Amino acid sequence: MKKVFFICFLICGTPVLAEEAPKLELKHRSAFNEEAEARNPFWPIGWKPMAKISNSSVENAGTKIPSNAFVVSSITLDPGAHFAIINGKTIGEGQQFGLQLGNQLYQITVKAIQDGRVILLRRDQEIIVPLRRK
Repeated sequence: MKKVFFICFLICGTPVLAEEAPKLELKHRSAFNEEAEARNPFWPIGWKPMAKISNSSVENAGTKIPSNAFVVSSITLDPGAHFAIINGKTIGEGQQFGLQLGNQLYQITVKAIQDGRVILLRRDQEIIVPLRRK
């Protein structure tokens, strides 16, 4: 008898016990106009990118990097690939890496790895770094 009463209570009593939730009212409504301007969909609505002009890259364009900024500790010359350990990182021919001198970051490309030396390239500057033997 208790089971029947409980089932009837669940079926009939649930709508009576449930209270109506208050309606939500939005305080701030965002708007988006597709035709106004092409924008990245991942940017927040209303955010506009600002152009950043850096004079430090222009000023350091002619700065020469000394070869002693690099330490070549090992060179491996396989028939298929050439690898070198430069500043503690294993790097192959054609790869790029960053070199930080002070607060400036330079993009360096490994042009060639030869027996006893590595030839690096930064823009039009060619840097020859010999293998450091201990």
